[in-house]
Amino acid sequence: MSTPATGGPEPLLLLLDPVARQTDGESVRIAKDVLCGGADVKVVFPESPSELDRVLSHRGRRRPVVIGSDLALQRVLQALHRQRELGDEPVGMVPVGRSEELAAARALGVPGEPVRAARAVLSGAPRRLDLLVDDGGGVALGGVRITGGAARRPVGRPGGWRSLWAKLAAAEQANALTPDGTDHGSRVRVEADGRLLADVHRPVRLVQVTLPAGASHGTGEMDVVVAASGALVRARAASVSVVGRGFGYEADGHPVGPVRARTWTVHPGAWGLLLPAA
Repeated sequence: MSTPATGGPEPLLLLLDPVARQTDGESVRIAKDVLCGGADVKVVFPESPSELDRVLSHRGRRRPVVIGSDLALQRVLQALHRQRELGDEPVGMVPVGRSEELAAARALGVPGEPVRAARAVLSGAPRRLDLLVDDGGGVALGGVRITGGAARRPVGRPGGWRSLWAKLAAAEQANALTPDGTDHGSRVRVEADGRLLADVHRPVRLVQVTLPAGASHGTGEMDVVVAASGALVRARAASVSVVGRGFGYEADGHPVGPVRARTWTVHPGAWGLLLPAA
């Protein structure tokens, strides 16, 4: 679907999460109407990582705009990062989904109402934001969390990008790694910028890594919290490494792993997001 524009906004590549249409088809329709009324829009429905890669690599001058959940935005940023095009131009988002699936969008300042969010895409200002990037090629908008047990399985309706992610997570779970931990804690080694925060001799109940709220260009650090029995350690760092026999974690609330080791690094101002002009 493409609608000619009379000038002004950049042409858009509208990446519609198929699940968004099932969750709130009316919000999707409203957002599409606003965007198509103000710009040259091409709408696509990527159903797999390879298809997402393909449409992004062939988008030309079109600016990526996501209609969907935090997970949909995360997948688009991950694909752009993999293609080394993440910082080339700002990304737009119209959040559609259940409240718990839009926490990162809210924290970043994306309007929750579809008309306001679409107008921010058309006439808003780009804001440079930090991004958490791990050594496995994944990204996180806000943070990651390791608890004492295995990563939770994805929940929600089947179909679309969510079911695709569930299949990827299940494949990782089947890679012969058994999570080393129970509800009482995981035995992992945690280092922040080379400083030892926890070691395997004491079970860790929680490792939480978060970007400061609304972290903008130049921050370059993450907040780290490590909770073990009788101890709570806080630190700020540009890089955090966790090593163990096998642990799962959540990136922006979505389970990943288990893995044996993972390092997260802050990429300052790595991407731009279109937000309402001040």
